[in-house]
Amino acid sequence: MPVLFALFLSLLAPKEVLTTVPASEKIVINDYCKIYGSVYLERDPKYKNTASYTVFLGEEEVYANMIVYRESNKLFADGTGIWYITPTKAFADHILYVTDNRNLADFSVHFTTVRSYAACRE
Repeated sequence: MPVLFALFLSLLAPKEVLTTVPASEKIVINDYCKIYGSVYLERDPKYKNTASYTVFLGEEEVYANMIVYRESNKLFADGTGIWYITPTKAFADHILYVTDNRNLADFSVHFTTVRSYAACRE
């Protein structure tokens, strides 16, 4: 009898309640590999909250999460790791805040001179 009652209560429960996952068990997925196109690099700490990610610009390719090629034409910046660095924030597809501390960054970037080396390392 208690089994039938529990089954009856589970049928009455809304679907959202049965399928919710606690916030502590959710897995955070980094989308920084989807950044391409025109990018504005914000360096002023006053505007840190307007940026979508915090990035560290590293000199060594080994430790970088993303290898980026600087494209000189915005129309050709159409793939992962290919950025057109725009001088104005208004024309940017993505705004990234540049930090000097690697520990505060969401990911690190190394700029390359070869287009085919542009890649994302997850």
